[in-house]
This record gives sequence, C-alpha cells and structure tokens, in this order.
Amino acid sequence: MPYLARIYVTPKPGVNDPQGSAILGGLKSLGYGGVERVRAGKYLEVNLDGVSSAEEATERVREMCERLLANPVIEDFRFEVVKA
Repeated sequence: MPYLARIYVTPKPGVNDPQGSAILGGLKSLGYGGVERVRAGKYLEVNLDGVSSAEEATERVREMCERLLANPVIEDFRFEVVKA
C-alpha cells in the first residue's frame, strides 16, 4: 500500500538562521512590524511504495531523516505518514 510522508525540517533553537533573519527583515520593511521572529526550514513530501504497514513506513522515513534529510547537529525534524 502506498504511503505519503510529510516531513518538516527546521533549525534547532539557538542555531543561526540567516534565511529566517532575511525574511524577518523583508517582512518588517513591508510594514509587518508585529513579526518578532522567523525560522525558515524545509518541507518535503516523500511517496513510499512497497511498504507493508504504516509502522514500516514510519521507520523508513525516520531513517531517511536521520541519514540524509536533516542534519542532526543543527536541525530538528518531524513528520507524519498517511495513506496515499
């Protein structure tokens, strides 16, 4: 059964985020003064086929994140797995 993983990768708290800072500056220059902080990250969708259960899909996605999709030193990740 095919599954879809929605993966969110964000900088860990305390890690410098120049892209988030640039976005914050742009928002303030456009008049959005109430914005105090922006953290920029990545959103990925991964289609999985050939897995037999949601548990197997979850384990594969966790491994993908730990090995490639997120840098565990500076990034956190979270994901959800749903039937495609």
